[in-house]
Amino acid sequence: MQLNPSFKGIALSSLLAIDICMSKRLGVCAGRAASWASARSVVKLIGVTGHGIPWIGGTILCLVKSSTLAGQEVLMNLLLALLLDIMTVAGVQKLIKRRGPYETSPSLLDYLTMDVYAFPAGHASRAAMVSKFFLSHLVLAVPLRVLLVLWAFCVGLSRVMIGRHHITDVISGFIIGYLQFRLVELVWMSSNTCQMLISAW
Repeated sequence: MQLNPSFKGIALSSLLAIDICMSKRLGVCAGRAASWASARSVVKLIGVTGHGIPWIGGTILCLVKSSTLAGQEVLMNLLLALLLDIMTVAGVQKLIKRRGPYETSPSLLDYLTMDVYAFPAGHASRAAMVSKFFLSHLVLAVPLRVLLVLWAFCVGLSRVMIGRHHITDVISGFIIGYLQFRLVELVWMSSNTCQMLISAW
């Protein structure tokens, strides 16, 4: 037991306590007896839109159907970003091993989709990365740009509302997603590289 804890230690403990308390308060769809239990299925559906498997599957399908070099270049780089996201989030989650505010025994599906630990929130990192990617590489009207940012925010919020993540898990996920986008921009694969990879398939 530490008799004279440092100011830094006290501040960190206080912030973590506030995070846990606020996350539990926002977990209004966390269980069948929760105050917003009737909205649980809708909130879970919003969260599913940030899941990695549909994004990777959809990107591969679009890549196969794409007939333009520019489209294939963007899709190959999006696929790279999605794979980077899954590996980064899974690695950090295994390292930190933090459980959600409403800790439950992970189901088989959780293990198969690597959604066992809470920090960082993978759905949030993916939503932030994908929305930033689309904002940078697609020509979108202002209302669609606003909807894209709102979608990313709602995906992160949905994970707190169903009790799978703390607020700090989601904020960290957003930050990691943005950093992943910046990394993919730095190592952007050219059209020639993408064509070489596609032909290797």
